[in-house]
Amino acid sequence: MTVLQTLPRDVAAFTGREDELEHLTRATGAGEAIAIHTVDGMPGVGKTTLAIRAANLLAPRFPDGQLFIRLHAHTDGQLPTDPADVLAALLASRGILPELIPRSLEERAAMWRDHAAGKKILLVLDDAADNAQIEPLLPGVPGCLVLVTSRRRLVALDGASPLPLRVLRPDAATQLFSRLAHRTPTPADASAVTRAVLLCGHLPLAIALLAGRLAHHPTWSIPAFTDEFAAAQNRLGELEAGDRAVRTAFDLSYNDLPPTRQRLFRRLGLHPGTDTDAYAAAALDNIPLHQARLELRALYTDHLIDEPVPGRYRLHDLLRAYTQTLTAQDPLQDRNATIRLLNYYQHTAHTAGLHITRTPRPGPTTKPAAPAASPDLKSRSRALSWLRTERSNLTACVQYAALQQLHTLSITLTAALTPLHRHDGPWDDTLLALHRTAISTAEHHATPSEYALALWDLGDLHLAQGDFPQAAQVLGQALTRYRALGNRLGEANTLQCLGYLHHVQGDVPQAAHLISQALAHYRAVGNQLGEADTLQGLGYLRRVQGDFPGASQLLDQALTRFRTLGNGLGEANTLQDLGRLHLAQGDLTQAAQVLDQALAINRVIGARHGEAKDLQLLGSVQHASHKHEAAAFLLRQAAVLLKSLGDRHGVAETLNLTGSLLIDMKRPQDALDTYREALDIARTISASLDEAHALEGAARSHLALGAPGQALLLLRDAETLYRDLNRVPEVDLGL
Repeated sequence: MTVLQTLPRDVAAFTGREDELEHLTRATGAGEAIAIHTVDGMPGVGKTTLAIRAANLLAPRFPDGQLFIRLHAHTDGQLPTDPADVLAALLASRGILPELIPRSLEERAAMWRDHAAGKKILLVLDDAADNAQIEPLLPGVPGCLVLVTSRRRLVALDGASPLPLRVLRPDAATQLFSRLAHRTPTPADASAVTRAVLLCGHLPLAIALLAGRLAHHPTWSIPAFTDEFAAAQNRLGELEAGDRAVRTAFDLSYNDLPPTRQRLFRRLGLHPGTDTDAYAAAALDNIPLHQARLELRALYTDHLIDEPVPGRYRLHDLLRAYTQTLTAQDPLQDRNATIRLLNYYQHTAHTAGLHITRTPRPGPTTKPAAPAASPDLKSRSRALSWLRTERSNLTACVQYAALQQLHTLSITLTAALTPLHRHDGPWDDTLLALHRTAISTAEHHATPSEYALALWDLGDLHLAQGDFPQAAQVLGQALTRYRALGNRLGEANTLQCLGYLHHVQGDVPQAAHLISQALAHYRAVGNQLGEADTLQGLGYLRRVQGDFPGASQLLDQALTRFRTLGNGLGEANTLQDLGRLHLAQGDLTQAAQVLDQALAINRVIGARHGEAKDLQLLGSVQHASHKHEAAAFLLRQAAVLLKSLGDRHGVAETLNLTGSLLIDMKRPQDALDTYREALDIARTISASLDEAHALEGAARSHLALGAPGQALLLLRDAETLYRDLNRVPEVDLGL
């Protein structure tokens, strides 16, 4: 134990921490009580460096002494300092003879408080273990300032002002690296420095050790040095110099943990995702939920995990790497722990997904045991919130399962994620790759039912993207397999998708035929959700065929069923179709009223695709009401949402509506540009009806621009498509 009457030298390369330094230097100890400030943080984050800088700046305000005391809570090979020994040294340093220093801790603390009374003393207590070690050392009267550094959050230290220290900001981290490496990075070096400090997790100790190595090799290039560090098999092993090492700093904190907490800490590093909560931790460590909560809070208190948002915990990147060096010692137990975690996510995601889909989904053929604890997801809002929160973790688990050849989990996790993918998008190539991996795996390792489901999910994704040829091919395969299995629910779901596919391609009679078959299957298996969904689809098609009374009857039946089931998504979509029906009948007031109801529901339940379609239709209502600016605003909103979801068919549809609006706004060139964009998309996705609308609209634009010859050519192409689709052009151009 060392007691100094002068503070350690300041660090010349001190970088960043301006806000934290200002917070500490504002503390003068001039209030009604002694000023106590704690600086806590993870190993290597720079607590002592900050405290020394602040103490040196504050020293002139405390003429009666500035004392720096090392308490050695985390010093390799040394026990934490006994506060009684600290007090003896403090009293001796103030001139009290050894024989006059009391023997008991309480008496020594009382003598120290008496001696400090009326004085202005700055006391720095570095690397404190806990409240019991600190409390006896505190002066008892105002005028003194105590700065405490600790790896633990000292929640029991009454009256202390805590300052949790985080890793450096990226700009401060790069500045620190450059200073300690004694380099002035060129513009070509800048990205390498940024990458180097990122690989260090912006942790000051790691940056100091890495930059220190570079400082001794002036001929090394920064990019090559960074590449070598990035490729290192043992990155923690690269971050050491003499008796200073990131791993040693971590070891000292880890070794302080009780065995059960050590085990959970190790296993947190097995999580394929970026963060966790108590439910996932309980599954990972096979412990009760209440115990997981207590252990996570304790690890947070010890600064071994962070809590970026309430109830969600995250490991620093270097601490994650550290846990992986620890878990390498027990691979079998760790594999079992990870499988428990994946089973938890699969089970919970499947349960949550049932709340947000309007199409009935079968459960996995291979069902893992239900986890001992899972969140309450009995409402749609909770289920959707959980899925969105866990989306990146679930995706990481799918990728991990595929990489580790956990074939069944790879397939069932992908299936469990599908309702969220279908609900939220984006329906992009990344998502497509995920489902193609599931198909490839399922072809060789799944049950026939799981393979059929994987095909249906992929086909439905192609349908959402607007890739209609691929959708037809994959859904056709799914239908064949479901029929071979005698799985009427799967067959009904696939027929429903194929019906929608034929509708968007303009074949309304075939669409109605397929959806009617789906309805018969849903009724045969007693699936009310599927029945409601097909009634809505048939109502939609009746409107397209011009049978408005029949459409109204079917949509009213669907609406009643969805409301009975408490399915807000189905209710909103049916209201949307009723809005379309009123719009087709020219009842703009009723159309707007019903669509506003649908929009309100979709926004409450977070159904972004439904919201986009509502906005699109409300734009059409405003257009029909000759409120052109309002219509343009709504259609722009719809297009933005549909693009973000990856719905190319919806975008093409919205562009066609926007083109029609621009014609009426006397902006034919803008209309032509818009129709051309719609035409490109429609041809890319083989959406014949959208293509015909775009050609017809482009013809109208050319006519308005005074080019009747070009208009006639386009209209003839449109008429050919309309004839093939058994449809008629929307407008007689008089050509």
